[in-house]
Amino acid sequence: MSTKYRGILEWVKQQIEDKKLKTGDKLPSIRELAEQFQCSKNTVVKALLELEKQHIVYAKPKSGYYVVDYYQTPSTHENEIDFLSAGPDKRIMPYEDFQHCMNQAIDHYKEQLFTYSEQQGLLSLRKELAKYLQQLQVFTKPERLVITSGSQQALHILSLMPFPNGKKNVVIEQPTYFGMVDSLQLNQITTFGIELTMAGIDFERLENLFRTNDIKFFYLIPRCHNPLGHHYTNEEKKKIVALAEKYDVYIVEDDYLAELDKDSKADPLFAYEPNGRVIYVKSFSKVFLPGLRVATVVLPEKMIPSFIHYKFSTDFNTSPLSQGALEIYLRNGMFQYHLETVKTLYIKKMNTLLEACSLYLPNYVQFTKPKNGFYLTIFLPSQIDVDKLIYLLHEKHIYVDNASRMYLAENKQKAIRLSISQVNENKINFGIQQLAETIIDLCEKKKYNPLSFKSYH
Repeated sequence: MSTKYRGILEWVKQQIEDKKLKTGDKLPSIRELAEQFQCSKNTVVKALLELEKQHIVYAKPKSGYYVVDYYQTPSTHENEIDFLSAGPDKRIMPYEDFQHCMNQAIDHYKEQLFTYSEQQGLLSLRKELAKYLQQLQVFTKPERLVITSGSQQALHILSLMPFPNGKKNVVIEQPTYFGMVDSLQLNQITTFGIELTMAGIDFERLENLFRTNDIKFFYLIPRCHNPLGHHYTNEEKKKIVALAEKYDVYIVEDDYLAELDKDSKADPLFAYEPNGRVIYVKSFSKVFLPGLRVATVVLPEKMIPSFIHYKFSTDFNTSPLSQGALEIYLRNGMFQYHLETVKTLYIKKMNTLLEACSLYLPNYVQFTKPKNGFYLTIFLPSQIDVDKLIYLLHEKHIYVDNASRMYLAENKQKAIRLSISQVNENKINFGIQQLAETIIDLCEKKKYNPLSFKSYH
């Protein structure tokens, strides 16, 4: 391409970035741009067509070209170290590839995508998802899948709707995904917690909960646990399924990061009870595009009508455009290619984080040691004010999450969650070094005695 062509593209984008051209503003005419850049009108037209293709400008017949929308990338501090954000690393999000799929979806499914579609989700997408789930050892048929607007919607519906066992209460791990905690508390559902450590759960405690507390379902995250990073063994999964079968309890399995599990022999709980005891929830937000808001849930056939009824009362149907684009993305192999990049990057980041925690954190501070995934939890001495720690780190442009919101009120612990998903790997070591220094400073001010800290195993 000519330098004049590139010059026009860059000039228009810079004018928008500098707010000299705003939403709805008219660009200079083709003749004026040709004179300004001393090039042919044909070169200007080609540049404008490319800007139109990028959805930066649009044409009005017999009028000219106008700015579609003003957009400026949010500014971030150059020294920012983000252990807080939990979405995918922005540097590897497949924007352009998925844009091709969006355009193809519009071309292929015009009528379906812009009208009310199947409440259970596009059948063509459910077929592709059923094929994809086989790679995760989830063998099912498209008729058992329901597409939801993200996994949070699926969890919310499951919390509210009646189950075939006629029971009302729920068991969750402690800690667990805060979105599930919020949903249960907002809906005033009686909830019991079972402590989870990197060593697992107390199965006697779990059996007692199942036997005596009218449990509708047990919600758990079997691998790449949020926030601990814990993984259940296959034997533990079989044992959980057996207890659920014995006491007529359903299992809601949130397998949101299955793709990052390095253990090729690890199975989902669904593999041990595929005929109706385990409800499998699969999100694409953490390894793909969170704004897409598409997830799937594999349900027992007898629960599907009720689930769809509850879903219909909230949003009629999940965005057909997102569904159609995801179907094409799965079918053409782009998703598998994207996953290879994702796995390599996140494994590298987690290894760097674990090494940094081992090197810099004082020996009286306990932290989990995930095999892979996004999350690691640091448990703090009882004297530390977690909010103050987070504030002091924020002053240094280091961001972490208060893990107390991931516990029920009676189970709360002083802990922070670190996410490796969006942090720059080159900043991890410095970030943990600063975190360690801040913890040590707070402990010294409190005249902290490390022998008083309760060990977390």
